Amino acid sequence: MRSIRAAAVGAVTMSLALAATACGGGSSTGGGSNDSPKTLTYWASNQGASIAIDKKVLQPELDKFKKQTGITVKLEVVPWSDLLNRILTATTSGQGPDVLNIGNTWSASLQATGAFLPWNAANFAKIGGKDRFVDSALGSTGAVGKDPAAVPLYSMAYALYYNKQIFADAGIAQPPATWAELLADGKKIQAKGKQVLGAEGANVSENIHHTFVFAKQHGADFFTADGKADFTNDGVVSAVKQYVDLMAKDKVIPVGNAEYAQNQSVSDFAKGKTAMLMWQSASANLKSQGMSDSSYGIAPIPVQSGTPGTGAQVNSMVAGINLAVFKNTNNLDGSTKFVKFMTSDAEQKILNTAYSSIPPVKAAQEDTAFNTPANSVLKNTLATSAAALPQVADESQFETAVGTAVKNLFADAAAGRAVTTASVKAELEKAQQQMPAK
Repeated sequence: MRSIRAAAVGAVTMSLALAATACGGGSSTGGGSNDSPKTLTYWASNQGASIAIDKKVLQPELDKFKKQTGITVKLEVVPWSDLLNRILTATTSGQGPDVLNIGNTWSASLQATGAFLPWNAANFAKIGGKDRFVDSALGSTGAVGKDPAAVPLYSMAYALYYNKQIFADAGIAQPPATWAELLADGKKIQAKGKQVLGAEGANVSENIHHTFVFAKQHGADFFTADGKADFTNDGVVSAVKQYVDLMAKDKVIPVGNAEYAQNQSVSDFAKGKTAMLMWQSASANLKSQGMSDSSYGIAPIPVQSGTPGTGAQVNSMVAGINLAVFKNTNNLDGSTKFVKFMTSDAEQKILNTAYSSIPPVKAAQEDTAFNTPANSVLKNTLATSAAALPQVADESQFETAVGTAVKNLFADAAAGRAVTTASVKAELEKAQQQMPAK
């Protein structure tokens, strides 16, 4: 992974294969220690509308942790555009934080570096047990058959946010349930002088998330069953083309959005410029930009036909943030205590309320505070119609390569160049050539 999570991940120039073989976290010392029991460093991902907002949310909780344990937490909020590269650099240098947030889609890739503490039964027992967490969140914590590389912290799902007034002015009674309905609604919205659907065409992670969902709806996957990249199969090509065609052919995404990568589409929606937005758990972000909860509605992302569900009815990836510990931490006990604190029922309620995300901890998720109409859409999506991105070692390269291919296609659309099946396939072929050989 965005949104609350501002999901722009920069191009990853460092080979993950290098990261897996270099002197990563843990390998240089043979494991963690408790040499610095009174301090630890925490890299938090930028979850709020700004880094300043994140510090305002997190610092009181870190102060609370210090009061309980005597451990000072040195906080750094890292922008999403920098986070993955900084993590990969830390895995090779061994010079990273003690605890850090990671996008849940990166779990298997980062697990392959060997730099992170594995969450085996003994480590889970230290934080209250694995069964405290919902299954959908645990499904994006590492490769199948291996101990998780991280612990779920925030859960999110994509939803369709729609401006109630714009819909009313256009004579639209309810949000679109299918893509055909969305296109039909778009004509009515444009007739009233408004933009239809916001997107972040230059944001590689947003591109991956949406094209992954479109691929599922076309019955396709980006990887074969044995983990080999398969970016040019007919289903994937059709899926990517359908997504880019929302700008290139259908004209419901404004051409200017081809350059968006830093939440501009969220701002456009909050300002009433755009009628619809597909985003992860956006309520807190919208509120911080002055948009009242009553001015918009939340509905499931459209599907090709029918209603959301499994298989071709998937309408979201399993979005979220995980909490990981570097194996070579100098405060292993303190880091484990910090993970326990951050995933405690009480803190889960505080933090997920602040970020309008869903607690991945069962007891916290069941709290009445998370039973709002907005949260019910997100919770139902996570439970019934969301799928995890491929938990393979090459996942981060996949995000960068395919996300950049889609970015290039949006740039073509904005420039008036034809986006054809052949041009989509050519971009995806170039993306596949960037993947490690198997």
